Amino acid sequence: MDPDVNRADPDLARVFLTVSQLNRAVSGTLQREFGVQRVRGEIASLTRAASGHWYFALKDAQAQVRCVMFRGRNALLDFAPRDGDEVEMMASVSLYEARGDYQLIVESLRRQGAGRLWEEFQRLRQRLEAEGLFDPARKREPPGVPRRIGVITSLQAAALRDVLTTLRRRAPYVEIIVYPVPVQGADAGARIAAMLRQANLRAEVDVLLLVRGGGSIEDLWAFNEEVVARALRASALPVIVGVGHESDFTIADFAADVRAATPTAAAELVAPERQGLLRETNTRLRALARASARAMGERAQRLDYALRALASPRAPVRGLEERIAELARRLRAANGRTLQERRTAVARSLQALSHFDVQSVLDRGFAIVRNAEGHILSDVAGMRTGVLVHARLARGSADLRVEGTRDRSEGSEDL
Repeated sequence: MDPDVNRADPDLARVFLTVSQLNRAVSGTLQREFGVQRVRGEIASLTRAASGHWYFALKDAQAQVRCVMFRGRNALLDFAPRDGDEVEMMASVSLYEARGDYQLIVESLRRQGAGRLWEEFQRLRQRLEAEGLFDPARKREPPGVPRRIGVITSLQAAALRDVLTTLRRRAPYVEIIVYPVPVQGADAGARIAAMLRQANLRAEVDVLLLVRGGGSIEDLWAFNEEVVARALRASALPVIVGVGHESDFTIADFAADVRAATPTAAAELVAPERQGLLRETNTRLRALARASARAMGERAQRLDYALRALASPRAPVRGLEERIAELARRLRAANGRTLQERRTAVARSLQALSHFDVQSVLDRGFAIVRNAEGHILSDVAGMRTGVLVHARLARGSADLRVEGTRDRSEGSEDL
């Protein structure tokens, strides 16, 4: 538009709108006229911005429209949409005024055709949660280093290959037992529950993995059945569930002891990597060595302090030696005194006994008289005139004949 027109006709300038005014008016009109609409289509060119907002196009075979889903809304989703997903949404029609782009502001989003199943899923989830089936206090911790792992899945499932590959790489030391079961179909839920019970009866593993690859809500519906949830909680073995992609949630995820984002993640959770275990073992050994060294150092220091407290390690010994020597000296002195006292006592005894010595008596002039039979005579009553007797003197002896006898009353003399 020629800028001179506005200067030429001031009245005409007053009816012109700025671009901002125009876009704001159009945006308001769209919101008033269309409000919130139900729209379905295929996601394309999905972008997740650093702000947390999602930007994508919703298209069908003939047309497409720009869409934005702000962070506060997309955080409420229980799945992560991808390009090519058929979805249903509730969205308000608007205009991005800064660019003049017509767009939909998405309020809610779900997979196309999943409305009825989604509602059924929510009802069952709420009922089981109210019952306490998902109570964290009821969940068990899987073993840190299992010796044997059980895998419940289909033999044809890509999830089985992912799990086996991951376990062979991370933990070749672990034995694996596969419990084959259909993971999709009309009776898959009942058969999964039966296999959980069978694995518990066999009791040959330390932990169970219940895994399946991604799919639609219909494909994963076996894991949303109540019979599977109750079998999981009744299991005596801890169970790790890895079903679908990171954004997929099933009732089994809530009932499991541990929920893994994917089958591969379940394998990574259940078995520590061998190299990691070796590193941890080495770390603990080094820590143990350091602790032992510290303990030995502390004990050596205590010994040093104890030695310093003693003037010399030999000082107490020397004191004992001196005491022993003094005691020995005293003992010898005591023994000497005792021996001398005993010698004196013996001499006194000998002196006392000397008065009873026969020879000393004979030396004093006495004699020992015996009759013919050799009996000592101490009384004249045993003598008769003319009888021979034998007398022992101090020096020598003599045979004597009795000429006569008399007793003390007849005038014998005392010697």
